[in-house]
Amino acid sequence: MLGTYYYHEIIRKTIISFGTLFNTIDIKHKDQTGKNYSTMRIPIAYGPTEKFLARLEQKPDPRKRVAITLPRIAFELSSITYDNARKVSTMQTFKAVTTDGSKSARKVFMPVPYNLGFRLSIMSQYNEDALQILEQILPYFQPSFNITVDLVAAIGEKRDIPMVLDNISFDDNYTSGYDEKRVIIHTLDFTAKTYLFGPVADSSEGLIKRVQVDYSTNTNTRETTRSLRYVATPRALKDYNDDNITTLAEDITDTRTKFTVANASSLVEQSYIAIGGELMYIREISNETLTVNRGVDGTRTDSHLLGASVDVVNNDDNALVEVGDDFGFSEERFDFADGRTFSPSKGIDLWMNSLIK
Repeated sequence: MLGTYYYHEIIRKTIISFGTLFNTIDIKHKDQTGKNYSTMRIPIAYGPTEKFLARLEQKPDPRKRVAITLPRIAFELSSITYDNARKVSTMQTFKAVTTDGSKSARKVFMPVPYNLGFRLSIMSQYNEDALQILEQILPYFQPSFNITVDLVAAIGEKRDIPMVLDNISFDDNYTSGYDEKRVIIHTLDFTAKTYLFGPVADSSEGLIKRVQVDYSTNTNTRETTRSLRYVATPRALKDYNDDNITTLAEDITDTRTKFTVANASSLVEQSYIAIGGELMYIREISNETLTVNRGVDGTRTDSHLLGASVDVVNNDDNALVEVGDDFGFSEERFDFADGRTFSPSKGIDLWMNSLIK
């Protein structure tokens, strides 16, 4: 069960997205006249607050190129917990489309909701600097701020992840000793409500492309046999392969249901054709004259000109229906009185006696 390798980098992407929220914060210093004399971009780094505090306490080392300065922001992942409130059925699936150019469909199980806890620390030497930083953060969280994260790039699965501000705490470790460096720390605790996905199938196997329902007149499932079978399969609403079977032999208005074509030898009754974007159902063929139902399956009826292409919409087109396209259903009904029933495991109809054995 756990042997399939996959890595969507969801936790890593969420960490990066969280840190990106705070990487463009500036503070300004003013002189006594109110004129700005310096602007500083606040550095941000991933790591525990204690790491940076320890660096601050170190004695200056001329061998190090850059010294740790204040103010600065540090953040870290502090917890990962399952969110039972957002739980859905573990067997529920949805259909996704790959982004590799093939646009093939994949069956994907619903993601698992997890909360990622983040701790953001604002370290400063002066209270004014800390307040400038805080006022550029807090108004956006009421108490959450949504960011869009590309969770699974292979299927283009993007979701809005709420970043919820849970708590704010304050600490000032300044003492009266002149040899002690003052550090004011504001700690903000956040929760990112993200989702973790399992492996994505390499093929479209498992997608439902045919539905079969057997009806019986007896509620005893061990003795009853089928009486009626209903089968539904997807049906294309447009021509995909540009077969251009024939052409119109005359102009037709958007209300005409009888018209002639150049050659009707390749057309059959009780089938579908497409002219432009309109789908039609052939009721009757007499020589080169067709009697049709117009605007089938909600397609728009329109006028068509002499020479317009007439395309057949058949099983070849049904197989080419792309994910996201509108489609209809081909329905079939069968009446039975043969004493057999369908075996899902074998995929065939069997005598009732063989099933009982």
